[in-house]
Amino acid sequence: QAQLVESGGGLVQPGGSLRLSCAYSGITFPLYIMGWYRQAPGKQRELVATIHSAGSTDYADSVKGRFTISRDNTKNTLYLQMNSLKAEDTADYYCQAIHSVSRRTYWGQGTQVTVSS
Repeated sequence: QAQLVESGGGLVQPGGSLRLSCAYSGITFPLYIMGWYRQAPGKQRELVATIHSAGSTDYADSVKGRFTISRDNTKNTLYLQMNSLKAEDTADYYCQAIHSVSRRTYWGQGTQVTVSS
């Protein structure tokens, strides 16, 4: 059974930076597409960024140029580096893994990010 555990959220001022981490187990990375989603209060969960087994990445338009998704296979950890944070980035951030064939999906429990002065 796969497990995903996020960390690194917190309170940051506008313009600041945070790095989120997602420690995973039970996942053979080349078989999974991994990504970050977020859900702001009263809004639907939305895709932030994904990374494929070959290393290709995709980003939501709202975070392009500010956020970077990466992984460290030696540490079984997925990252989301968030720079130039804005108030509208405030949300709960979730790590996701999808099996590339079966489409079975795993979610972490989420980590809260608040951008406020």
